[in-house]
This record gives sequence, structure tokens and C-alpha cells, in this order.
Amino acid sequence: MKILYGIQGTGNGHLSRAEDIVPHLNKMGDVDVLVSGNQSQVNAKFEINYQRLGLTFLSSKSGKVDLLKTVMHANPIRFLNEIKDFPVSQYDLVISDFEPVSAWAALTRNIPCVELSHQAAVAHPLSPKADTIKPIGNYILNHYCPTKKKYGFHFNSYDETIFTPLIRKSIRQIETSNEPHYTVYLPAYHDDVIAKVLANFKIEWHVFSKYAKEIYTVDNITFFPVDAEKFTKSLAQCSGILCGAGFELPAEALFLGKKLMVIPMIGQYEQLCNAASLKKLGVTVLNELSLIHFRTIQNWLTITQPIQITYQDQTEQIIETIIHDFERNTIPSIELSRPLLNPQFYKLFL
Repeated sequence: MKILYGIQGTGNGHLSRAEDIVPHLNKMGDVDVLVSGNQSQVNAKFEINYQRLGLTFLSSKSGKVDLLKTVMHANPIRFLNEIKDFPVSQYDLVISDFEPVSAWAALTRNIPCVELSHQAAVAHPLSPKADTIKPIGNYILNHYCPTKKKYGFHFNSYDETIFTPLIRKSIRQIETSNEPHYTVYLPAYHDDVIAKVLANFKIEWHVFSKYAKEIYTVDNITFFPVDAEKFTKSLAQCSGILCGAGFELPAEALFLGKKLMVIPMIGQYEQLCNAASLKKLGVTVLNELSLIHFRTIQNWLTITQPIQITYQDQTEQIIETIIHDFERNTIPSIELSRPLLNPQFYKLFL
């Protein structure tokens, strides 16, 4: 069986998760990997056969999704050509981790495609949702990766097609401690914004930043360039972690029993839904990085106790389930609106 595994390259979580998924896929067939997007700071530890630009959502320095910047950066003609020219017909099955080129190419050529992503779980009707529906964000969750056959990962198993987080082996096996520093990863915020707020809390902060070109210190804050090995070490040894309301990093913090506080990216509906789910677990959630929340941050540092969840290792079982369901043609379906799933509609444009 020839399998194409499409990975979203925006952010670091998708590539990190793929480190454990790819070896299991290789046991099930002949696997090629496609990565689209260019906002990740993680170097893949497996062979990437195709690299595409795809569609990337960009943020401002203050932590908001910058729609104007995103639209100006987008190139719809190039994206359509990437879909049209991709050699998807040589594959028996496409598995997409919220990667649009592989999913849309499969759709237009009637190639079986399964979504295996956190976003699939967030979009599921039984998963927690943000208090306020964001129409654009909700639309993106349901249409960015157009497949009606979906499996998802979430902080809780809200349905039989939703699995608990995939925790990397490197995290499962790491030795932990509680050193006095707190680890920070807020890629949506510029260093200047982070320093202005965190300098008011006289503890040791380790901030990993995509803006830092070298290690430097501002008051009680040390900024590090993003480095997977150094970040993992800091995470394992920290007293707590302050990060965005993504998925992989909060899940790893919960698994390691680290004190956790999250800030969803403003205007990012998926992260708002993640925050809703984390809040149900007792995690501290801020709506923005601001001194308006001074007391909440101070209480988190001094009073809040960590939450630990022992997520079981299900990676091999998940991959086997998907492949066996595909072979038996019993993959669960989610009904989506038409003409979304009508390949003939898109052939008018490709």
C-alpha cells in the first residue's frame, strides 16, 4: 500500500507529533511525507519527500491573528497550482494532519483521504467550544482540510473517533525535576511585549522565542532561540510553563505534571476551543498577556497546584485502527456541506 502523509508545517506541534507517527506508518506500507507551511521552528527527524508553501496564517507582535498580513502573504494561484500539480494519484491512501494540499488534491482526484489531527477533534460536535463562535475560525476548521473521514486528538476522549494526546517517546522517557525557573513559549508575542509583562514577576523566566537570534537577558528573563533539545530540557526541569493554547505543548505539560497557564491566540478559534477544554480540566487561562491579569499570574505562580494526567501510549493502536478501517471500508464519516465534497465542483478551477 502506498500512503501519503500530509503534515501542516505551521507551528511546531504537527511535526513533533509526526516523529512518532511516521515510524508506525512505515510498518503499514510505503510512506511518502508532504509538509506545507513555513512557520515551524522544528527540524524533522524523518525524510520529507515533498515541501509546499500551502496556506499559512500569520500573527502580529501582540498575539493576534493578522488577517490582513495573512491575506497579503497568501498566493491563491500558487496554492491552486500546488493542488493541481501534486502527484496524488499514485497513492492508495492519503492521511492528512490538517494539511490542505494533500487533502484538496485527494478530493479532486477521488483518492481516499483521512484526516488525523487535533483540529478534527476540535471541530467534532461533542468537543468543548469557545463561548463565542468565530464564523471564520469555525469555517476554517471544517473546510481547510476537506475530508469527511476524520480521527482526532484532544485533551479528553469525547467520542470513539477522538483519542487522547499522542505524547512523544522522548517526553515519556525524560527525567523531570522542579527547578526554580518557569518556561515560556508564546510565539504569537514579540520579545518586547513578553519582557514588559514578565519583568514584573521576580522569578526566573526562560523564554524560547522565534525572534531571538542568540541567548540574551532582560532583567529576570532569559531569551533563547527556539531549539528543540534545549526547550525539552527546560520543560522537563521547570516549575511551570506559560504557553499558547495550542495542543501538543499543553498536553505534554499535563503529562509531565507541570503547572500550566495558557493564552489563546486572539482571533484563533481553535485555540479558544482548546482553552475551553483546558479550563474544564482546571488549567489557568488568560485571554491575553497583559498586566491587567497581574493578580491571576501571581496566584498561579504562588498558589496554583499542577495537574498531572497519565495519557496512555496509543500511537500504534491508532495507526492500525485507521489502516484496518480503510482496508475494510468502515472508516466513520462526518457529513459536510456540499459542494465541498463534490470533486467536479473544484475541477472548474483546477
